[in-house]
Amino acid sequence: MERFQGKVVLITGAGVGIGRAAAVRFAKEGAKVAVNSVTPANGNETLRLVKEMGAAGIYIQGDVSRDADARRMVEETIQAFGRIDVLVNNAGIVLPGRADNTSEEDWDRTMAVNLKGAFLVSKHAIPEMRKSGGGAIVNTSSIVAVKGVKDRAAYAASKGGLSALTKAMAAVNCVCPGTTYTPSLERRIQAFADPEKARADFIARQPMGRLGTDEEIAAAILFAASDEAAFMNGASISIDGGMSI
Repeated sequence: MERFQGKVVLITGAGVGIGRAAAVRFAKEGAKVAVNSVTPANGNETLRLVKEMGAAGIYIQGDVSRDADARRMVEETIQAFGRIDVLVNNAGIVLPGRADNTSEEDWDRTMAVNLKGAFLVSKHAIPEMRKSGGGAIVNTSSIVAVKGVKDRAAYAASKGGLSALTKAMAAVNCVCPGTTYTPSLERRIQAFADPEKARADFIARQPMGRLGTDEEIAAAILFAASDEAAFMNGASISIDGGMSI
């Protein structure tokens, strides 16, 4: 079933992980995909996978926290495909730290990417969506927006803000993943003195006893962006292996 046949999708932070998985799934279901990533090598690899699905696509380098870049992402998507039907605000960073040891620089950078970035790209995309009769916006939040975890003060605050922004925008929905296995998580695991203990600790967060997969999160993103979810507004979908229980 090609739920997104002929539709145009812009995905931020689509170079790896959840964003890449979502880009490939949208392509598989008929969408034209604009792939954003700050890292050209990652973004172009995702674009290759999109085209491998037989879909049209472009790569747009840019940092969502910069207004000029956010505007350009939307403009280049419009130039390439004439419209935007779906925006997935997926770009995000994870910088560790508690409230008492997080630097102001790390706090500001986390807020700029995870929260301000979604605001900026949405701000520029919404007028274009209105021109073509509407669209769907899906934000990638996190289960830490509703359940605290240690060493994630800025990250949790940014994702809590993103969930609140989702409700404020009303016609937008967000997905809240639990601990999901991505290249970013693997890098964090390997940075621990005992990576295997760290891996076990991450897994232990989920009562299901395993990490989520980027494909599972991508499936929820596609549902939230589809016509099937037309009656769902301002919702936060938890996909967390029971972490929030």
